[in-house]
Amino acid sequence: MIIDLPSTTTSQINSRLVRLRDEGGATTLGRVLTLVIVTEDGQRTDAAIDAANDASREHPCRVIVVARGARQAAPRLDAQIRVGGDAGASEVVVLRLYGELAKEGASCVMPLLLPDTPVVAWWPFDAPVSPSKDPIGQLAQRRITDAAAEKNPIKALESRRAHYAPGDTDLAWTRLTLWRAMLASSLDLPPYEKVVDAEVTGEADSPSTDLLAAWLTDRLKVPAKRFKATSGEGIVEVRLGRPSGAVDLLRPDGKVGTLTQPGQPSRRVALQRRSVRDCLAEELRRLDPDEVYAAALKSLAKVVKGRTPSPKDEAPAAPAAEATNGSAPKKSKAKAGS
Repeated sequence: MIIDLPSTTTSQINSRLVRLRDEGGATTLGRVLTLVIVTEDGQRTDAAIDAANDASREHPCRVIVVARGARQAAPRLDAQIRVGGDAGASEVVVLRLYGELAKEGASCVMPLLLPDTPVVAWWPFDAPVSPSKDPIGQLAQRRITDAAAEKNPIKALESRRAHYAPGDTDLAWTRLTLWRAMLASSLDLPPYEKVVDAEVTGEADSPSTDLLAAWLTDRLKVPAKRFKATSGEGIVEVRLGRPSGAVDLLRPDGKVGTLTQPGQPSRRVALQRRSVRDCLAEELRRLDPDEVYAAALKSLAKVVKGRTPSPKDEAPAAPAAEATNGSAPKKSKAKAGS
């Protein structure tokens, strides 16, 4: 059910929510949190709402969408209430703010917050420079951003590091869960040797690749090298060097990875690129600060940036003296990512 309330007020929205609860049952009693989505009014707003609806099946909540419209228009609040099949396991309140009211999102959100429940703020696209200092961010215990959705993902990630506050997190970090689990479990198998170097290869504008390299730097106490991939999506390969041989996790197609290590048969593992709705559902499972993410952000400056060797970087041909002995000059093929 979708109910439109044009040119309304937060008081009228609350009154209508109470009437809906009386008519259709106590729909808010099972809510575990309030999720506030902050975005510009447009086509991408519905995509964010759909992701929140799917996540709400695991975390029943009230979703408040602050959709900021044209600043040049007259101040106006248009609202929309979605319940039932149009709202997943949540109730969705869409606030479309126009004119000067677009700057007052926090004031419009406060009267609609569920009492005695945590507040989570999510910026699916254009996040503020410092989420913890944003008026809506100050209302929330957890603040979720997505560096991969920004115009310059790597620059956005650096901004997250510079302005981090406890409670901040980013979906670029959540997308690493499967990679982190596979790499950690691979080191639980013999030989139990210290990792002496680490290399991570991925797309040039992949913030998750940078974060994975930073996480390895922090946990393994070795400066990880970050290389740009010439093909593939997101993270393409991780190599952990050990004295007896390297642990290599390769995912060229963005779907299935291959794990190889000395003394073990090669294994194919599921490494499908995660959707926004899956990442959002995972982030809503915890409301305390993520210390591991904070440590990875701090280690970003220690990551060594490199580039994938090109053919001209190959080792030079053997000296002419060898060719005179009847053998062709030998070429040494450079190892990808080294």
